[in-house]
Amino acid sequence: MLETFLCSFNKDERQMKAFTGLNSEEFSKLLGTFEKSLDETQNSASINRKRAVGGGRKHTLTTAMERLFFILFYLKVYPTYDVLAGFFKVNRSQACRWVKALMPVLIQALDHESVLPLRTLESYEKFIKNFPEIDGVYIDGTERPTQRSSNYEVQKEHYSGKKKTHTHINLVLSDICRRVLLLSETKPGKNHDYALFKELDPQIPPVVVNWVDLGFQGIEKDFPSLEVVIPHKKPRGSDLTLEQKAENTMVARVRVLSEHAIGGIKRLKTVTDIFRNRIKHFADTFMLLACGLWNFHLKVQLE
Repeated sequence: MLETFLCSFNKDERQMKAFTGLNSEEFSKLLGTFEKSLDETQNSASINRKRAVGGGRKHTLTTAMERLFFILFYLKVYPTYDVLAGFFKVNRSQACRWVKALMPVLIQALDHESVLPLRTLESYEKFIKNFPEIDGVYIDGTERPTQRSSNYEVQKEHYSGKKKTHTHINLVLSDICRRVLLLSETKPGKNHDYALFKELDPQIPPVVVNWVDLGFQGIEKDFPSLEVVIPHKKPRGSDLTLEQKAENTMVARVRVLSEHAIGGIKRLKTVTDIFRNRIKHFADTFMLLACGLWNFHLKVQLE
């Protein structure tokens, strides 16, 4: 039944993007890798099986296509488990179990496609090995709303003065093609963009230009080895010169690429709607998957 439904709208690009965030070509290309990752996961799990393969209750999602559609639909639309269960005609507990089981498979598939961002950069050698062609990176923080905790201490940690609400925050390093190169660990919204950068301390070679905004004031002093481009700050009580304003306009026109990268990441509602899951590490997993799927989209475009 579900496979028939998939085939019916597989030709409708608008509907495909609305349900999964991918077009038909991207979905088809990811499906092969996802199926391979699914087989690897099942073979690994079968080592400790007590029942023969094929035994027990039959899976409602019978094919790799249906399972990929399920997890992409969840990430793109971000329905509650009750709505998700109603759409796929199972109980909400089963829907929850599927989400927890299929997200690692999707991460593995994106890893096979070499589109997941790095989480740390410990050395210049690692940067050059992974990004030999990169001569400039665009650094920016991005916040996502989360539910307001009933615990006052947790509230304080997640309250963002910039957004005036409770958030999670990540630092994103992207390139001129809008590809996400590095994603920091997800932190409570109280943290500042530059504080995340100092904690992450990515080892970026001196020949690579770092494009940042005014939230990174002090970076030139704290990281003298870095080549940094940062806008001029308006002096207190006076104005910027015409030359400084022109330079700021130039920097803004280049730095907008980081906003385009973040906009691509946030095509999924799991990273734009209020985070409501009880499992804390899901906040980081959602962001990792969103970055991976955006990089995969760019990869298919370039092929």
